Amino acid sequence: MSDEDKSPDDPERRDFLLNSATGIVAGAGIATACWPFISSMNPSSDVLSKATAEASLKGLRPGESKTVEWQGKPVFIVRRTEKQIAAMDGLGEGKDPQADSERAQNPDWLIVVGLCTHLGCVPTRKKDGWMCPCHGSAYDNSGRILYGPAPTNLELPPYEFVSADKIIIGKAKS
Repeated sequence: MSDEDKSPDDPERRDFLLNSATGIVAGAGIATACWPFISSMNPSSDVLSKATAEASLKGLRPGESKTVEWQGKPVFIVRRTEKQIAAMDGLGEGKDPQADSERAQNPDWLIVVGLCTHLGCVPTRKKDGWMCPCHGSAYDNSGRILYGPAPTNLELPPYEFVSADKIIIGKAKS
C-alpha cells in the first residue's frame, strides 16, 4: 500500500507527519539558540579598528625614526640614510639571512615590528641597528638578527604606501 493510498487517519502517516514537523521545529529552535554564540565569534568593532594603523612619514629626515602602534605592538619606522642603505646591501650575516630588498618595499624606509623575536622585549635603537636590552640580541639596520638568542629577524608587518608620506600598516600591498 503506497502513501497516497493511506487515509489521513492512518497512524503511520500521522506519525511520519508529526515526526517531520517536530524535526523541523527542533532544527529551527537549535539554529535560533546557536545564532548568538556564532555571531559572537565575529571580531568586535574595537578589534576591527586596530586591524590597520595609518602612519604619517612627514617630517622624518634621513637617519630619524619613529614608533607607532599597530595591534598593540610597537612598529619601528626608520628613514634610512644612503650610507645605511649601502651597508645593508646583500644577504646579511646572521642566523636568518635575508636580502634587504626583501625586507624593504622602498629602500629609504624600513618598517618592522619592534619586538625581539626571542622573548618579545622592545629593542632600543642604536646607530647601527637595534639591541635587545633583555638578553642581548642585536639587529642591523634591516632588522636582521646579527647575534644573540633571537632565532629570526624582526618581523615585517604588512604595509602599503598610500602616498609618498603616508603608509597603512596591516594592509598588504595589492
